[in-house]
Amino acid sequence: MPKSTAKSLVVVAGLGIGLLFVVGFLSGAIVRGTDNALLDKPEIHLQPVPILESDAKFVEEEHKLPNRFVLTNTLLSSWIATAILIVLFFFATRRMSLVPRGLQNFTEAIIGAMYDFVVSVAGDRNARRFFPFFATIFLFVLVNAWLGLLPIYQALGFIKDGAMERHLLRPAGTDLNMPLALALVSFVFVEFWAIRILGLGYFGKFFRFGGLLRVRSMSGLFQTAIDIFVGLLELLSELVRVVSFTFRLFGNMTAGEILLLVTAFLVPFVFSLPFYGLELLVGFIQALIFAGLTLVFVTIAIVPHEGEDHG
Repeated sequence: MPKSTAKSLVVVAGLGIGLLFVVGFLSGAIVRGTDNALLDKPEIHLQPVPILESDAKFVEEEHKLPNRFVLTNTLLSSWIATAILIVLFFFATRRMSLVPRGLQNFTEAIIGAMYDFVVSVAGDRNARRFFPFFATIFLFVLVNAWLGLLPIYQALGFIKDGAMERHLLRPAGTDLNMPLALALVSFVFVEFWAIRILGLGYFGKFFRFGGLLRVRSMSGLFQTAIDIFVGLLELLSELVRVVSFTFRLFGNMTAGEILLLVTAFLVPFVFSLPFYGLELLVGFIQALIFAGLTLVFVTIAIVPHEGEDHG
C-alpha cells in the first residue's frame, strides 16, 4: 500500500473517531442530562437474575430464590465460557502434528507459557502436580472476564413494555457465588496437597500445643504461649484467604462492569474504548493473581516445617 494511501486512511479514521466522540459527547448524559441521554440510565443488579420467567416472578414476589435449581444469567455465562474452552482445546488437539500449525500452535504457545510460569514458582517436581489446576483456574477466570466485555452481553435479554426486563447474559465474575466457589476450590486444593505430602504433621503449623508438655520455666511458658498464638494466626490467615480471594475477584469484575456502563451512558461510542482496553488488562491480571496466589500458597504449604524431611 502506498504511503500516501495509508496516510489518507489514518486521517479518515482519525476524523471518524473524532466525529463519533463529538456526537457521543453531545448525545450523552453529560450534555443532555440523565433523562434525555441517548442510552437509558444503567441499572446495576448485584444479584444474579433467573432466566426463566417463572423463576423470575417468584424471586420478584418472594424476594428470595426458589428452593430448586435455578438457571441464572451468570450461571449460563459460566457454562458458555466452559464450552468455549472445551471446544477450543478439542479442535486444537483433534489433528495434532509434530510441527504445530494454526490453532494447535496457538494453544501450545499458551500452555507452554503457563507451564513455564508454574515451573518458575513450584519447581520441576511439583509443576506436573499443580499445572492442571493452575491452568484451569486461570483460563476459566480469564475467559469469563473477557466474555463480559462483548457488547452482546448488554444487548440480549427479555423485553417487556419496550424496556429490558432482565438480561440473558451477565459476566459470571460479577456474581458473588462464582468467586466464592473458586475460592473454596482453591482452599481445598491447597489443603489437600499439604496433607497428602506432609501428612497429619501439616496441622502442627496451626496447633502448637506440644510445647506445653516441655515447659520447665516461666520463659518457656511464655514462648509456648507465643507459639500457640502464632499457630492460631496461621489458622486464621488460612481461613481469611477464602474471603480475600472471593471479594478481590468479585470487586474487580463488578467495578469493571459498572465503569463500562457508566462511561457508555455519559459519552456513547468511542469514549469507552480505552476503558475496554483497561478491562482486558484487568481481566488478565485478576486471572493471573487468583491462579498465581493459589500456586504460591500450595507451594508454601507443602514445605516441611521445623526442618522435617517429608520426602
